[in-house]
Amino acid sequence: MNNGNYQHILLAVDFSEHGNHVVRKAEHLAALFQARLSMIHVLDNIPMPDTAYGTTIALDENSTYELLETEKFKLKQIGDQLNVDPARRWMVWGVPGQEIVRIAEREHIDLIIVGSHGRHGLALLLGSTANSVLHHAGCDVLAIRLQEEAVHERFSEDVAFSPLG
Repeated sequence: MNNGNYQHILLAVDFSEHGNHVVRKAEHLAALFQARLSMIHVLDNIPMPDTAYGTTIALDENSTYELLETEKFKLKQIGDQLNVDPARRWMVWGVPGQEIVRIAEREHIDLIIVGSHGRHGLALLLGSTANSVLHHAGCDVLAIRLQEEAVHERFSEDVAFSPLG
């Protein structure tokens, strides 16, 4: 990091109900630090191609194809809104926490921004993506709380900042 500022921020998007809240904060922080912003979306709810034996499961069922296209469109929309270079927008298959950390390490990210719970709901908070990223990332992690009431509170009151120690 240069002068204590973040240089490269990775925004993990999951398209949850309050995801816009996280996107706005990532946009604000990237501007504040004049940092490069990248994005990742991990597909963990769409059938993954079977590449273990060099074969691919055809995505010929309309529902699966449409879901994949919807996810791609949402990523493009947010990326365009944030002016994120298409080369720095990743959509990958896998376990969200692991893939976010893998990309962060590969791309020399110094801050990961992630919602504290996503489409899986508050019931799974302790086993959440944010928790996994927090415990495995080699850089700072900013977990944005996605509670209903947090959406309208001031920035400083609804952000949990957790540098790794």
